[in-house]
Amino acid sequence: MDRRVRRELGDFLRSRRERITPADVGLPAGARRRTPGLRREEVAQLAFISTEYYARLEQARAPHPSRAVLAQLARALRLSDAERDHLHHLGGAPPGPPPGPSREVRQSITDLLPRLPETAAIVISATYEVIAWNGLATALMEDFSALSRRDRNLLRRAFLGPHRHGRRLYGVSDADEFARTSAQHLRAAAARYPDDPEVAGLVEELLAGSEEFTRLWATHDVTARPTLCKTFEHPLVGPVSVSCDVLDITDRDQHLIIYTAAPGSPSAEALRLLSVVGTQRMGAPG
Repeated sequence: MDRRVRRELGDFLRSRRERITPADVGLPAGARRRTPGLRREEVAQLAFISTEYYARLEQARAPHPSRAVLAQLARALRLSDAERDHLHHLGGAPPGPPPGPSREVRQSITDLLPRLPETAAIVISATYEVIAWNGLATALMEDFSALSRRDRNLLRRAFLGPHRHGRRLYGVSDADEFARTSAQHLRAAAARYPDDPEVAGLVEELLAGSEEFTRLWATHDVTARPTLCKTFEHPLVGPVSVSCDVLDITDRDQHLIIYTAAPGSPSAEALRLLSVVGTQRMGAPG
């Protein structure tokens, strides 16, 4: 790296370090912090490198960092996909494929979700984790904000439960078809992210806990027909029949799923009621 690129790398690292608070990464704030964000030694600790080496990177005095060091720094600094790529280019090691499914939802998508009238919408990752949603989706399905990351995974919910009120996956009419489709999509995702421990761990957990998933996994199928319509059995308003449209967010390997009811139908009225009632008096439907 020439001096200019080293300086650019150092400035970029410093700017990313200064925007992160200790609380963001689970560290105590402490007292007498003279600069905003993390200290150099804290970043080095999170990235599993020496403080001296990290300081030299920021000061444009370090030799060419390895791809592994750049990846560790990207994780420690909570970089977005675009920032991760930029860091790798500055470090002279153009990025390879992402190590795991992206969970960062584009701002334009998060801005769109609350603007969809009488429409339930969620965004799922490549492993079926619900990573964004609007208010009507929580009323129709459940309050995802009250769940841990682990419990927001629809694959776990479909195959491992819990099945509240004896209903599988919110009582949807195509629960068995969903299970089959999601297993096929997970096999394809596992091939795209062979080194991601979360993907491998999810597969192992489902294989250990579900005979149904084990049977489906053994087929090695990776394609599935889309489900265009489904019915939710809701504990408050009863059956809600909706069209299901899936829009690919290709650059993030994510999907925006939109549930709409036919205008003037009883299901449209049910969605309207849910949009007013929200999650109040509903508990957590399963």
